[in-house]
Amino acid sequence: MGPLRLDWKYLPKAMPWFTRLLLNLRPGPFQRSVAGIRTLNEGSLGAWQRLLGSIGRSELFQEDGSLLVFERPESRQALEALRARMQQQAVAVDFWPAETVREAAPQLSPSLQGGLFFPRTGHFIDPYRVVCELFEAAKASGVRFIQAQVDGGRLHSGGVSLASDQGTLDARQVLISCGAHSARLTGALTGKQVPLDTERGYHLMLPGEHQRLPFAVTSLERKFIMTPMAEGLRLAGTVEFAGLDAPPSMQRAWQLHRLSKGLFRRDLSVEGATPWMGLRPSLPDSLPVIDRVCGGRVLLAFGHQHLGLTQAAVTAEWVGRLAERAGGAEMGAYRLDRF
Repeated sequence: MGPLRLDWKYLPKAMPWFTRLLLNLRPGPFQRSVAGIRTLNEGSLGAWQRLLGSIGRSELFQEDGSLLVFERPESRQALEALRARMQQQAVAVDFWPAETVREAAPQLSPSLQGGLFFPRTGHFIDPYRVVCELFEAAKASGVRFIQAQVDGGRLHSGGVSLASDQGTLDARQVLISCGAHSARLTGALTGKQVPLDTERGYHLMLPGEHQRLPFAVTSLERKFIMTPMAEGLRLAGTVEFAGLDAPPSMQRAWQLHRLSKGLFRRDLSVEGATPWMGLRPSLPDSLPVIDRVCGGRVLLAFGHQHLGLTQAAVTAEWVGRLAERAGGAEMGAYRLDRF
């Protein structure tokens, strides 16, 4: 029930991925990963504002900041170290003493010692509605949607043929952006075996808790986040390595409610709560694959780990440039051939 769980049955299959991860924690590779994440994140807010503005739905994103709180006085040193690292990366961050936290979020426990406030962050009030609005806007602009199970494909001089349960789908150009399920089709079309795994994450939606927090709040010691949304308060976090096919361990979602106890003046209600599990597509250097390969017939965009929603719009802008052969040198860190 801790913030990180590794299913022992999955350990043999996961070991190559973890070995690569450890190698990427050496100073040189680590700094390249930090720089790659920073480049995408710095462009993410503006990209989302442009995308939602283009369909007239800017209100679905709230740039209201987020707060990282700490409870134990001995955690202050770790918080200050984190603040220094964020400032080194030019991330806007302010230290809030306990009284400022109480003024901004009065329902939080008075025992909190303070926190770090990140003003240049925000959240979606309803991620599913964002998807639906983008879907409808795409249809209105002429995009045709086909829902099919794609089992493989092949390249040919005219483009790509995909084998699906609805017959062969032919295209001049194909984008593989299937999250944690992207590796097999990428291998079939490119011949490259990508070390893609999934960090399974859980959340618990509390529909009766609409007024508890004015912005997202993360606990330093408890290692989870609470986000106010249109449906209620969403508690999220944890990482589980168990592969694509293992059934979800929903007790991990319910554990998030137990973690929230003591963070508020009054405990959160779980009446009507719904648990959820998702598959975060993760590569061992923490960077996504964003690339144009096979003579431009195959575009790739997957592996964004915990930052899929954050980096989705800026990735889409980059993919648009790749499709038009206009990709720049800034995309070099995300190339498929780094593996």
